[in-house]
Amino acid sequence: MMKNYFYILILFTSITCNTKRQEVKIENEKEQISIGEVTTLHSSILNENRNLNIYLPHGYHPDSTRTYNTIYLLDGSKEEDFKHIAGLVQFMQLSTQMQPTIVVGIENIDRNRDFTHPSKDSLDTKDFPTHGGSEKFIRFLKEEAQPYINKNYKTNNHTTLIGQSLGGLLATEVLLKKPSMFNDYIIVSPSLWWNEYRMLKNIDSLLTNQQFSNPNVFLSVGKEHPAMNEIADSLAKKLNSKSDINCIYKPDYDEDHATILHPAVYKALKTLY
Repeated sequence: MMKNYFYILILFTSITCNTKRQEVKIENEKEQISIGEVTTLHSSILNENRNLNIYLPHGYHPDSTRTYNTIYLLDGSKEEDFKHIAGLVQFMQLSTQMQPTIVVGIENIDRNRDFTHPSKDSLDTKDFPTHGGSEKFIRFLKEEAQPYINKNYKTNNHTTLIGQSLGGLLATEVLLKKPSMFNDYIIVSPSLWWNEYRMLKNIDSLLTNQQFSNPNVFLSVGKEHPAMNEIADSLAKKLNSKSDINCIYKPDYDEDHATILHPAVYKALKTLY
């Protein structure tokens, strides 16, 4: 009888230990968290491959008839702004503050080249020797990136462009030269000091020579160099002088150049959507 007791005890202990080992094994198994997918597009215009980081909203299915708004994010590398902006969009959709939306992060190769137009300023050319490629990059956006996304994903015709700093310079150039490319623009701390403030100096003629279809422009700046704040103030004043542009100017002086993007985009998405 005692022998049977010890046999049962040993059997029970063995089962328990095996169960614990199995539990430990399960606990040690790891699953990667994914917030999107990466696709590579060859650009004939830029003569290089460009990675696009894509966030697809919950419930997205390629065979569905549903279509989605699309946000194009400059500085959209995984190591830059893609993850936190995609996470912000995901959070706002989860809390029903905005409808499900696709985010396309455009990964950088040379942002100094892609986001700047040619400059005659000697400091610009010295500090940014590869500068001046914005015209080609805008063509890449319009003629290659947007058609590729529209062909391969369930998009509708509502698009948004987000850019900060040099990305804000590029987003402003798109707005003033190719305004129909996007419905909404989120422009944060734009570096319009570039080329001796040439874009601001020419803004009256740029605004006069374009047909605007009431784009929404959310403009923001933090507590930064006085020139950056003056630039943003001037840009907002000029955009608000146009009846066919809806400009919303929301400076946030609790933030600086390094911290302004995330809270500005959050406020922009709440305001626009």
